Amino acid sequence: MMALVGILVVVVGLVLRWNTLGVILLAALATGLGAGFSVREILALVGSLFVENRFMSLPVVLLLPAIGLLEKFGLQERAAGLIGGLSHATAGRVMWVYQAIRQLASTVGLTIGGHAAMVRPLIAPMAEALAKGDGPPLPTALSSRIRAHAAASENWGNFFADDIIVAIGPVLLMKGVLDAAGVPVGVVELGLWGVPTAIMALVLGAWRYRLLDRDVVKWRQTPKEEQTRGAP
Repeated sequence: MMALVGILVVVVGLVLRWNTLGVILLAALATGLGAGFSVREILALVGSLFVENRFMSLPVVLLLPAIGLLEKFGLQERAAGLIGGLSHATAGRVMWVYQAIRQLASTVGLTIGGHAAMVRPLIAPMAEALAKGDGPPLPTALSSRIRAHAAASENWGNFFADDIIVAIGPVLLMKGVLDAAGVPVGVVELGLWGVPTAIMALVLGAWRYRLLDRDVVKWRQTPKEEQTRGAP
């Protein structure tokens, strides 16, 4: 049971809003110590796993500095200015379109986005620029909601459509688990049962983004004095 202490560390750290990476590292250390490993053995295990999975971890490590340089030279401002000139675009519509594209890409196993590559430098600034328009800066609460919805568009698009095509890992993983449990099922049937989930994710996403756009309209219709007073 001591090996499960890492879960408690994660819960406490996230509730107290500690640094996410620090919480994960602390939880890994606590789990290893609870399982009877020494600090040296834990570090050796982390290093070996990093090397074995380098093709998954290296793109993230290399991508973050690249995105940081792009942001430093005005990537967010360019994206916000471009999307802000569209007449019929709204924050919710931009995020729904991104979610739909993300779901289509996930269906065929393509990775075209991600929080670091798309949401943080592009989708969230676009949505905030559309919500702000020509008005004063957005209130902190509304800006946080828009960023949260932008992050959700990535999560929904990635997780609710990646179990349709047979060649994708989750389908094969589910089949292996069900086979081991004595429940025979074909991969094609698993993929077909994933289609309603993907469609429902699009429908619920459209509803959520519509509610967000409605709140943005309400904020725009408030007097200028109250908008300025509510801004950070």
